[in-house]
Amino acid sequence: MSPLLQVCDLTTHLFTVEGVVKAVEGLSFDLDADETLALVGESGCGKSMTALSLMGLVPDPPGRIVGGQVLLGDRDLLQLSEHEMQKIRGNEIAMVFQEPMTSLNPVFTVGDQIVESVLTHRQVSRRQARERAVELLDLVRIPDPRGRFDDYPHRLSGGMRQRVMIAMALACDPDVLIADEPTTALDVTIQAQVLDLLGELQGEFGMGVILITHDLGVVAGIADRVVVMYAGRKVEEAPVDDIFASPLHPYTQGLLGSMPRPGLEERLREIPGVIPSLIDMTPGCSFAPRCAKAMARCREEQPDHATIGDARVVACFAAEEEVAGRGLAVDT
Repeated sequence: MSPLLQVCDLTTHLFTVEGVVKAVEGLSFDLDADETLALVGESGCGKSMTALSLMGLVPDPPGRIVGGQVLLGDRDLLQLSEHEMQKIRGNEIAMVFQEPMTSLNPVFTVGDQIVESVLTHRQVSRRQARERAVELLDLVRIPDPRGRFDDYPHRLSGGMRQRVMIAMALACDPDVLIADEPTTALDVTIQAQVLDLLGELQGEFGMGVILITHDLGVVAGIADRVVVMYAGRKVEEAPVDDIFASPLHPYTQGLLGSMPRPGLEERLREIPGVIPSLIDMTPGCSFAPRCAKAMARCREEQPDHATIGDARVVACFAAEEEVAGRGLAVDT
């Protein structure tokens, strides 16, 4: 069966007075129905720009998608006009944005904002749309949904606002849901509730979910597969259990080494250095200046994506040598 969503060599650049920012460079991955794919990495690695590219929301200027394909079924979303994308955005592919207070309009009630989302894509009366909005507020576990319909965003807690954003995203039963840092700025208890809710709704609707986060604890609890990004590129992709049990790329190893764990008494390891400028990219592997395993070749050549076994991909010369040394097949 074909993947629900196929992203092939997606490349998004920002054209600024300082130069061309290579925000996303040759990114590829697939997403199946009922699957949760996590995009992880430090801030500035291209996760959110990937989400905006998939949604057709890259601000132009300065941004522009300069290459690749985003296949939803048999349609390449990058070839559609803005008018055509408006029919798909929020309907077949929807997004929960990172900060609900900047995404919700403060001068409209939360109910009216959900109603407008329904009316945009469904041929229903305003009364039917209102009932659908109340139904959605109840679906995302907001107490007294009919009473909360007339509340303004500032009257809701951060967790409740995030639930409203999820309700808006689900208004038209999308096939693909993108959740960009859905638990940022929420306390641990509310984070768990929001993540549990996403899992329940995914099981109910059969959506494919792209989860964008830097929180590896969230990834461990909800993701099926993981794509690790660094400086706009994919450096590793694997099932979530493999990522945590045997990370291959030195950057992935560094991320896991810096993650607090229950019972861990030794000092957390930090990744030395900083993310390079995405304008003046040096030759070779972008992670080489921070990598303890870097060889001369790493500073001269950009490693291609090598396939390890059936389900793993890594872009690292040192990892290829290590895997080959174990007797595993490496397809470059």
